[in-house]
Amino acid sequence: QVQLVESGGGSVQAGGSLRLSCAASAYTYSRNCMAWFRQAPGKERDGVAIIYHDGFTAYADSVKGRFAVSKDNAKNTLYLEMNSLKPEDTAMYYCAAGSGCSWYRGSFEYWGQGTQVTVSS
Repeated sequence: QVQLVESGGGSVQAGGSLRLSCAASAYTYSRNCMAWFRQAPGKERDGVAIIYHDGFTAYADSVKGRFAVSKDNAKNTLYLEMNSLKPEDTAMYYCAAGSGCSWYRGSFEYWGQGTQVTVSS
Protein backbone atom coordinates (compact mmCIF):
# COMPACT_ATOMS: atom_id res chain seq x y z
CA GLN A 1 0.00 0.00 0.00
CA VAL A 2 1.26 3.51 -0.75
CA GLN A 3 2.32 5.40 2.34
CA LEU A 4 3.79 8.65 3.63
CA VAL A 5 4.82 8.86 7.27
CA GLU A 6 5.97 12.16 8.81
CA SER A 7 8.13 12.49 11.89
CA GLY A 8 10.33 15.05 13.62
CA GLY A 9 7.74 17.50 14.87
CA GLY A 10 7.85 18.94 18.34
CA SER A 11 7.88 22.09 20.44
CA VAL A 12 10.64 24.69 20.16
CA GLN A 13 11.19 28.30 21.11
CA ALA A 14 11.21 31.05 18.52
CA GLY A 15 14.51 31.11 16.69
CA GLY A 16 15.01 27.38 17.05
CA SER A 17 15.22 24.66 14.42
CA LEU A 18 13.52 21.39 13.58
CA ARG A 19 14.02 18.81 10.85
CA LEU A 20 10.95 17.00 9.62
CA SER A 21 11.16 13.67 7.81
CA CYS A 22 8.71 11.93 5.51
CA ALA A 23 9.30 8.24 4.86
CA ALA A 24 7.70 7.23 1.58
CA SER A 25 6.94 4.01 -0.21
CA ALA A 26 8.75 3.41 -3.47
CA TYR A 27 5.56 4.20 -5.36
CA THR A 28 4.78 7.52 -3.68
CA TYR A 29 8.42 8.57 -3.77
CA SER A 30 8.46 8.06 -7.54
CA ARG A 31 5.69 10.62 -8.18
CA ASN A 32 6.42 13.78 -10.15
CA CYS A 33 6.78 15.85 -7.02
CA MET A 34 6.56 15.86 -3.27
CA ALA A 35 5.67 18.71 -0.98
CA TRP A 36 5.19 19.95 2.53
CA PHE A 37 1.94 21.63 3.47
CA ARG A 38 0.91 23.04 6.83
CA GLN A 39 -2.37 23.83 8.50
CA ALA A 40 -2.95 25.88 11.63
CA PRO A 41 -6.24 25.76 13.54
CA GLY A 42 -8.92 27.74 11.73
CA LYS A 43 -6.80 28.19 8.62
CA GLU A 44 -6.50 26.51 5.25
CA ARG A 45 -3.88 23.90 4.45
CA ASP A 46 -1.19 25.87 2.62
CA GLY A 47 1.82 24.77 0.65
CA VAL A 48 5.21 25.31 2.28
CA ALA A 49 7.70 23.75 -0.12
CA ILE A 50 7.66 21.64 -3.27
CA ILE A 51 10.43 19.46 -4.62
CA TYR A 52 10.18 17.99 -8.10
CA HIS A 53 11.51 14.64 -9.22
CA ASP A 54 14.52 16.34 -10.83
CA GLY A 55 15.35 18.18 -7.60
CA PHE A 56 13.90 21.60 -8.47
CA THR A 57 12.45 23.28 -5.40
CA ALA A 58 9.95 26.04 -4.71
CA TYR A 59 9.04 27.75 -1.44
CA ALA A 60 6.21 29.81 -0.05
CA ASP A 61 7.23 33.43 0.49
CA SER A 62 6.66 33.07 4.22
CA VAL A 63 9.44 30.49 4.60
CA LYS A 64 11.98 31.53 1.97
CA GLY A 65 15.45 31.75 3.44
CA ARG A 66 14.43 29.82 6.55
CA PHE A 67 13.22 26.41 5.34
CA ALA A 68 14.90 23.95 3.00
CA VAL A 69 13.33 20.88 1.40
CA SER A 70 15.49 17.97 0.30
CA LYS A 71 15.31 14.29 -0.63
CA ASP A 72 17.39 11.21 0.08
CA ASN A 73 16.77 8.85 -2.80
CA ALA A 74 18.56 5.95 -1.11
CA LYS A 75 16.10 6.12 1.78
CA ASN A 76 12.96 7.20 -0.12
CA THR A 77 12.73 10.02 2.40
CA LEU A 78 11.72 13.67 2.12
CA TYR A 79 13.01 16.26 4.59
CA LEU A 80 12.13 19.77 5.65
CA GLU A 81 14.83 21.66 7.52
CA MET A 82 13.22 24.52 9.42
CA ASN A 83 15.40 27.27 10.85
CA SER A 84 14.72 30.59 12.57
CA LEU A 85 11.28 29.32 13.52
CA LYS A 86 8.57 31.83 14.36
CA PRO A 87 5.36 31.41 16.36
CA GLU A 88 3.41 31.80 13.12
CA ASP A 89 5.07 28.60 11.87
CA THR A 90 3.03 26.66 14.41
CA ALA A 91 0.90 24.17 12.50
CA MET A 92 0.36 20.56 11.59
CA TYR A 93 2.83 19.77 8.82
CA TYR A 94 1.85 17.30 6.13
CA CYS A 95 3.92 15.45 3.57
CA ALA A 96 2.34 14.98 0.14
CA ALA A 97 3.15 13.37 -3.20
CA GLY A 98 1.49 13.61 -6.56
CA SER A 99 1.58 14.65 -10.18
CA GLY A 100 -0.03 18.11 -10.25
CA CYS A 101 2.81 19.86 -8.42
CA SER A 102 1.04 23.13 -7.69
CA TRP A 103 0.46 25.05 -4.47
CA TYR A 104 -3.08 23.71 -4.40
CA ARG A 105 -3.58 20.74 -2.09
CA GLY A 106 -5.85 19.06 -4.63
CA SER A 107 -2.94 18.55 -7.00
CA PHE A 108 -1.36 16.01 -4.62
CA GLU A 109 -2.89 12.56 -4.52
CA TYR A 110 -1.11 11.08 -1.51
CA TRP A 111 -0.85 12.48 2.01
CA GLY A 112 0.72 11.59 5.30
CA GLN A 113 -0.98 11.86 8.67
CA GLY A 114 0.87 15.01 9.71
CA THR A 115 3.33 15.96 12.44
CA GLN A 116 2.75 18.84 14.83
CA VAL A 117 5.16 21.76 15.06
CA THR A 118 4.69 24.24 17.89
CA VAL A 119 6.84 27.36 18.19
CA SER A 120 6.61 29.40 21.37
CA SER A 121 7.63 33.02 21.82
